[in-house]
Amino acid sequence: MLVPEDMRFTTEHEWMKWEGSNLRMGITDYAQDALGDVVYVSLPSADARYESGGTLGEVESTKSVSEIYAPVNGMVISINDRLSENPELINEDPYGDGWICLIAPDDIEGYEELLERDDYITLTHDETPRAF
Repeated sequence: MLVPEDMRFTTEHEWMKWEGSNLRMGITDYAQDALGDVVYVSLPSADARYESGGTLGEVESTKSVSEIYAPVNGMVISINDRLSENPELINEDPYGDGWICLIAPDDIEGYEELLERDDYITLTHDETPRAF
């Protein structure tokens, strides 16, 4: 399981990484592995505001459909349109080409409350893999 050091994570298996003053997000390697082959992604609306914990979209796999949650309060400023035609990018490169959206956060506090790498590793080590 890949868990990059320069990111923060949620207990729902989303990741976030600073990109300038914005946060790029996606689902983790752990999540994509548990989901299996991703066949469809419902992306969030660009230029829409989301509250932390609110539903941004869904990832549909051969095993299940899972919601994607906003890790922080903020505005979605960009979405990864490539996922519409190539949802398998989430399986192939969850921390790179499989990113979901870019969020302009309201503040940094929400990000700082997310799990650091070691805490996320502990969380996933203690969980039984499942389809989300």
